[in-house]
Amino acid sequence: MTEGEKTRLIAWSDELRAVHRRLRAALSIAQEALASGEPPDRDLLLFCHGFCTALTGHHEGEDRELFPAIAAAHPELRDTLRKLEQDHSMIGHLINGLQVAVASAASPTELARHLEGIAAIMESHFRYEERQLLTVLEALALDADPERVLGPL
Repeated sequence: MTEGEKTRLIAWSDELRAVHRRLRAALSIAQEALASGEPPDRDLLLFCHGFCTALTGHHEGEDRELFPAIAAAHPELRDTLRKLEQDHSMIGHLINGLQVAVASAASPTELARHLEGIAAIMESHFRYEERQLLTVLEALALDADPERVLGPL
């Protein structure tokens, strides 16, 4: 294996960590905007919409591209991948609730509760995913566009 091939293989674990960092930062921006005490404005709506879109795109890419590649290379991880996909579904449900709350001009308190719920599940999910998959991703031979695999972040 050449150094370039080794770098590309290891990059999937780095890519996943980087996407998780960016998603955490996007959530933090939305939470800080709500915590400011100002009535929800267009910026907050954009932060929430952007965060929801990014997180959904990330999970759709994992389900569509990354998890099938991992399952093919590591069949022993299929139960773990199913659990992660169930998390994606639960987070999708929570995101939908946030989007409905934003669209109906919910109070800052209600919006904060939605974000807190998403944050708790998202953080638990990210930590579990990293514990279970980072080592596998360091050696995963997947020739694909990182944006397609991990979302547009």
